[in-house]
Amino acid sequence: MTSDDVQCTPEERAVLDLIDPDELVALTCTLVNTAGENPGGSEEPTAQALERAAEERGLLASSDVVAPGRPNVDVDLPVGGPVADEPGLLFLGHSDVVPAGPGWTRQPYNAEVEDDRLYGRGATDMKGGLAAVLVAMDALRRSGTELSGPVRLSSTVDEEDLGLGIRHLTARGLGREFRGCIVAEPTDLQTVIACRGDSYLEVEITGVPAHSGRPADGRNAIDAAAALLTLIKQDHEKHIHELDPLLGSPTWNVGKIEGGRATSMVAPSCHVWLDRRLMPGEDPEQIVSELRTAVDQAGITGDGISMDIEITMSMPGFRTDRDHVLVSTVHGAVADVGGAASIGGWTAACDGGFIARDHGVPTVVMGPGGLNDQAHQVDESVSVRELTQAARAYTLAALRLLSR
Repeated sequence: MTSDDVQCTPEERAVLDLIDPDELVALTCTLVNTAGENPGGSEEPTAQALERAAEERGLLASSDVVAPGRPNVDVDLPVGGPVADEPGLLFLGHSDVVPAGPGWTRQPYNAEVEDDRLYGRGATDMKGGLAAVLVAMDALRRSGTELSGPVRLSSTVDEEDLGLGIRHLTARGLGREFRGCIVAEPTDLQTVIACRGDSYLEVEITGVPAHSGRPADGRNAIDAAAALLTLIKQDHEKHIHELDPLLGSPTWNVGKIEGGRATSMVAPSCHVWLDRRLMPGEDPEQIVSELRTAVDQAGITGDGISMDIEITMSMPGFRTDRDHVLVSTVHGAVADVGGAASIGGWTAACDGGFIARDHGVPTVVMGPGGLNDQAHQVDESVSVRELTQAARAYTLAALRLLSR
């Protein structure tokens, strides 16, 4: 696919002609090879590679250390003159990847290209998206096009675990206004206008130990956990009958459970790890309050059984109006480069919810690669054609949103 196949003006095509697919592939491979597995806290090599790539392209790069060896990175394409303080366009991504794990038929951190596929951990989620944004920003810079506001890429750490990077960015503030935010996560280039959030809950249940020959002398924490999980299953099933057309419903998942000390002993403790997916606007604190009330009403606690519920992670969902100019512009840009001509929702969660909720910036998700068939998978890969389409769509979106 060449830029001649793109539906755009001659002026826009001149900018798109500055995007080199080979350069995009090389940058994606460089970022993949820096690894950055999380849990592990090893994003620094990726952040440094991103900074170097930005500086080599004449863009402004800066790092903001979130924790030792874990820097967020901002890459800016500034504008000067009277429009320097006008609203810009924010791109959002993350530098960490999930562990490669066993079962690969290729080296996960030695990226390689075969036919139209670029293979390596993070190729889809989301080193390819980061590279596509950076190449798009470079094309905008080299074109000399006058924009009405700046373009920024913010790359955060720890997106795949506890969200330390986006929380740090949110607390620090964006420092300026933005007309919109495009999260470059993998959507097969679909324009995603609504996204569920996520929360992690840990439940510690304490009972009373006793000899298993006289279980009535004790209070079994595992039995209490089983009763709790029955309540959670009932709540899950209630919600799946109230489907949102874009996002489905809130969901519960029991991810892990540990409890007891010995087979011949009434279990004095049990720990449960829960994942509760959130609809836009849902508050995890309210969910925990309602869960505690349900537990009390069911008679699970008391008489030697106590229960503590802690929220260890929460990430808000978001929803952007289908008629918003950000949606129509991004959707139109993707369609004009031959990408997915659809608008949808995402049942996964991403950092974009913080940008929408805490900063009031209209947000969409759109990026190369497949969430369900590639992200977090063995032999993860991304289409080179789709990478190129993403870079071109990002460029067109910026040109059209920030036209002067």
